[in-house]
Amino acid sequence: MKLYSVLPLLLLQLLTHGAVESRVLHMASDSAYLTKEEHWFNQTLDHFSPLDHRQFRQRYYEFSDNFQVPDGPIFLKICGEASCDGIQNDYTSVLAKKFGAALVSLEHRYYGKSSPFNSLTTENLRYLSSKQALFDLAVFRQYYQESLNMKLNRSNVENRWFVFGVSYAGALSAWFRLKFPHLTCGSLASSAVVHAVYNFTDFDKQIGESAGADCKAALQEVTKLVDEKLASDGKAVKALFGAAKFKIDGDFLFFLADAAVMAFQYGNPDVLCSPLVDAKNNGLSVVDAYANYVKSFFLGKFGVDIQTYDQQYLKNTDLPEGNEARLWWFQVCTEVAYFQVAPPNDSMRSSMVDLRYHLDLCKNVFGEGIYPDVDMTNIYYGGTDIAGSKIVFSNGSQDPWRHASKQTSSPNMPSYIISCHNCGHGTDLRGCPQSPLNLEGDDKHCGSPEAVYKVREQIIDHIDLWLSECQATGRSYL
Repeated sequence: MKLYSVLPLLLLQLLTHGAVESRVLHMASDSAYLTKEEHWFNQTLDHFSPLDHRQFRQRYYEFSDNFQVPDGPIFLKICGEASCDGIQNDYTSVLAKKFGAALVSLEHRYYGKSSPFNSLTTENLRYLSSKQALFDLAVFRQYYQESLNMKLNRSNVENRWFVFGVSYAGALSAWFRLKFPHLTCGSLASSAVVHAVYNFTDFDKQIGESAGADCKAALQEVTKLVDEKLASDGKAVKALFGAAKFKIDGDFLFFLADAAVMAFQYGNPDVLCSPLVDAKNNGLSVVDAYANYVKSFFLGKFGVDIQTYDQQYLKNTDLPEGNEARLWWFQVCTEVAYFQVAPPNDSMRSSMVDLRYHLDLCKNVFGEGIYPDVDMTNIYYGGTDIAGSKIVFSNGSQDPWRHASKQTSSPNMPSYIISCHNCGHGTDLRGCPQSPLNLEGDDKHCGSPEAVYKVREQIIDHIDLWLSECQATGRSYL
């Protein structure tokens, strides 16, 4: 988890209101991809019904320039809560060269061009879940292996598979190894939000820690002044931020909070904090300084579509490509929550962004009875007590999503924190800074490149070991 900040994690891929990553993807240039050549296969709509045999077309990509024929490993890069427009040229391409691996990537059901239906009604979204997505990956893995065997004129041979993912896709990577250990030698779960959280106050607390004392104080002053102005002249303060069309105050306040999140989540803290602190120190308006950041960076350079924070827009059931916001919110409202609410004390965001706001959004957008059963999600997957093996967890020190990830090592599941001033979401695979205009795996832009290098070396060692423990014919994966 995108993971937008509602995650998306809506994330390597990230989204809007819940999918940060799709915003990044759509801003990337063609040079950010190893390939954009589309491939298709027929996927089962409902993996849990013995009676429903409907299928839909699912999009995938393959990049085999580094593949050591015939026994090289297959690296499966999971696409998350966003349109999957190709295989990104990030650090996984370095790993593919090192291990002689082919890279394949499957688009998540419903997102991008892989939608089973022509409309996104709540009824039609019933098959959108992480559980269905995991079976999609398993079916695709078998399909691709059989297709490769046919190309190589062989049968009953299994290459060694390794799975990668960032944010929500990072959680899928960990869960895939947990649920299908016989289909992969191991997984990298980067910034993986494996723990469904109903009352996610730690998210906001991390923003305060990442900001530092001066920037935190300036942001809290912005929040206080905006709350006051919203009560006295709501239209004027919304217009100041280019958000005059917002009818629900909670949507506007969530949008403002998310704007700050993106600076820390993606390694651009100075873009936000420097002008804010300067304004505060020089007796200038911190609200005006923040409004300038929101319009020039968040809406401008970062490319956020402001309407994706508007519940009226989220209720749209049409199927224009790029409607990831409604899709991700459905997953949020039915499975994982990640409700980024204001803590009772020392909050960064408005106290009006509370549990009631999120629950009302779910009801308003999708109808009665829609709410996330996070207890069942964590029972099914284990949360941070996931009982898997051969899974590497990695997180950036400044990333608020790390508090929904596994941050402590356990037997056969190492966990690493990459610490630096601008180490954010998916730093191990993306590098720094996490600018949508500069997607790359290069670590030279990180505040402490050595911190990234050391974790990457550890990851390589784990991949090397776990691949070596897999038989070349592939079934000794446990």
